[in-house]
Amino acid sequence: MPGVRERIEAILRGRFEPARLEIHDDSARHSGHAGATSGGGHFEVLIVSAAFEGTSLLHRHRMVNEALRDMIGRDIHALGLRTLAPSEEPGGKRRSR
Repeated sequence: MPGVRERIEAILRGRFEPARLEIHDDSARHSGHAGATSGGGHFEVLIVSAAFEGTSLLHRHRMVNEALRDMIGRDIHALGLRTLAPSEEPGGKRRSR
């Protein structure tokens, strides 16, 4: 059975077809704190997807949270998100205005 990180990756790849996806498991730094005594479930995610073009930061975070809803609160205790459209990625092509 895949681990939590691998399940997050599979869900986000399937839902958003990202140009870039980085998932960092930061759980070891949080071992023993309230709500996650085992230390598990702390993740930082960077996702770059065309699905985010023209959407607000709040909407993007809602989209990701909705995709991971079955894992949040059970497998995921804390989730840091950086959500970008390809045109916003440093070094990427920016739209002219």
